[in-house]
Order: sequence, then C-alpha cells, then structure tokens
Amino acid sequence: MTGPVMNDLKPLRKGGLPILAALALFACSAEQQPAPPPLQGAAIGGDFELTDENGETVREADFAGQNRIIYFGYAFCPDVCPVDMQKLGQAMRIVERDNPDLAERITPIFISVDPARDTQDVLVQFTDSFHPRMIGMSGSREAIDAAAERYGVYYALGEDDGTGNYLVDHSNNAILFGPEGEPLAILPIQDGPETIAETLVRWSR
Repeated sequence: MTGPVMNDLKPLRKGGLPILAALALFACSAEQQPAPPPLQGAAIGGDFELTDENGETVREADFAGQNRIIYFGYAFCPDVCPVDMQKLGQAMRIVERDNPDLAERITPIFISVDPARDTQDVLVQFTDSFHPRMIGMSGSREAIDAAAERYGVYYALGEDDGTGNYLVDHSNNAILFGPEGEPLAILPIQDGPETIAETLVRWSR
C-alpha cells in the first residue's frame, strides 16, 4: 500500500506549492498594510470660531493643511495643564530635532475654557512658556461651549471663593487631528515626551 499512497501525494505536492506561495505573498502584503489611525471615523472635531492670543478670530479651517493638537484647559490650572503643556512642548522639540519637516506641519492649540481670567496677555505668556508655536485661544462662553461639545470635552467651573479664585474641572485629552481636520489619535499625555513624540510621528499626515 506504500506505493499507491506515495503516488497519490505527488499531485497534491505539485499543486500545493503555488497555493502555499500565494498564501505566503498574501500574508506578507497584509503585514505591510499600514494600520488605520486609532480615531479614524470618530465623530469628534469640526468647526469652531474663537479668538486667538493676538485678538484675531480663528476658525478650524484656518489650520487646513496642518496637523493640529487640540487641548482644552485653562492657564490658571494649578497642576494638570502646565504639566501637560510642558510635555507637549518637549515632545514638539523632539520631533523638531528628529523630523523637522514634520514638525513644521504640526500646530499645538491650547483652548482656554476660562475666558474671564485667560486674557490675550495671559494666553501669550502661558503658551510661549512651553513652545513658541503653541497657539492659545478662547472666546465667548457660547463659542467655547460649542467647541467643547464638538470635540467631546467636559468642563465645569468651580465656585468662586470670593477673591476671584476658582478651579475648573475639565477633561485633559490632547487629540491629534490631521490636515483635513480628521481625528487621528489621542496623545499619551500621561506618558513622557518621548512617547508623545513617537505618537506624533506615527500618526501625523
């Protein structure tokens, strides 16, 4: 019975080689396909109409062609916002050092939810202390609320202690959007600047 069995296997071996080769090529090509951005298709982002740190009206369309990092917070934040902005500024400098062409296509944007205290002068001083290309902006309460809703941001003003001091509870996501305003990825702001920079390089367009 050995002979017939061996003979029956010969056609299978001959025919199986092209199939195996095709499967191997398919596997290789599948591995080479780039992974989609984590936030691809997410329903966040869109137009806004705010006032930048120079007093100019800005809209989302003004940043067309630029990857943009959007972060909502406030300059009087005692801890979270300054630490996050420091990390973003350091991450931008890493990208500038290693990939200067890409860095020129990334604009960090800080949107203040505290327009009563975060005046133009305050925003300029705050953003420039972390990175020269970081843009601060704010606006009317209605404009901020509309932008926060579109970008999935939560915030709530705390009670004034009678001296004009109050805290603001807010989410602190730094989200990367592409050149057409498409959501790409949430930056790992809880990690170090190197990890943030790696994420910027990986997902920026």
